Amino acid sequence: MGTKNQTYLTEFILLGFSSGQQTQILLFVVFLIIYLLTVFGNLLIIVLIYVDSRLHTPMYFFLKNLSFTDLLFSTTIVPQMLFHLLVTRKTISFARCSIQMIFFLIAGCTESSLLAVMSYDCYVAVCKPLHYSTLMTQRVCVQLTIGSWASGAFVSLVDTTFTFSLSYHGQNIINHYFCEPPALLKLASEESYKAEMAIFAMGVVILPGPLSLILFSYWNIISTVIQIQAGERRLKVFSTCGSHLMVVVFFYGSTIFTYMRPNSKKMNQRDKVISVFYSVVTSMLNPFIYSLRNKDVKEAFRKVFGR
Repeated sequence: MGTKNQTYLTEFILLGFSSGQQTQILLFVVFLIIYLLTVFGNLLIIVLIYVDSRLHTPMYFFLKNLSFTDLLFSTTIVPQMLFHLLVTRKTISFARCSIQMIFFLIAGCTESSLLAVMSYDCYVAVCKPLHYSTLMTQRVCVQLTIGSWASGAFVSLVDTTFTFSLSYHGQNIINHYFCEPPALLKLASEESYKAEMAIFAMGVVILPGPLSLILFSYWNIISTVIQIQAGERRLKVFSTCGSHLMVVVFFYGSTIFTYMRPNSKKMNQRDKVISVFYSVVTSMLNPFIYSLRNKDVKEAFRKVFGR
């Protein structure tokens, strides 16, 4: 019966950021700048890692994948958001809504796994330097990366399947700027408890799970760094791992707030602002956090662009 009702709905209306026309134009300019910086920054990281042989190491292999997920993450959401900031009727078809959700979840969940993998790489480099070359082989790096993308695809499949298995008819106004599971579940015309529990369970797998590995890695890294006598090496470790930790705080702080709490029937402006952090801002910050605080990336930039 739910599937039959569901077919009657052909589109959703996204409220976006409810505000006056001038504010909408200001937001358009701000998000356009953020998106251009995101594309430029992440493409630059990918190109530099590709062309500079000194960056052909496990850490930069993972960083290249992280930059790709950031591009996918941002491009899935921001261009449509920019368009909707300029038009009065902010509609999205049922099919496009489901496609957006699939790719958003793949990118976001893969990023979560990659951040955990990168923390493990940092842990091995700092705590087990003599075994690094045997532990972090090219084959292991590829397997960890494939595992990250596979976990993202699996969580995306489960979340979208449960979300769109519910019936949606009558109410089609989403109080959000993109198709995200928590926002969509509020419109379901039947009991959404099972879908909420499935999404919560996937959230536990893809958020606290990797975060636990990150915290374990950094506990050991900090314990090891404290014992390092050489000030220059200690500074390098703090610089490299500090960059990663900044990304972790931005990404996990906002996503856990959204996906690891009870699903209320109302979404307010605060919820949307928090979503902006992990869906838009983090993708822009990642390449700049890694490049501005990383000597190797700076040198690669000077080598490629002759400065």
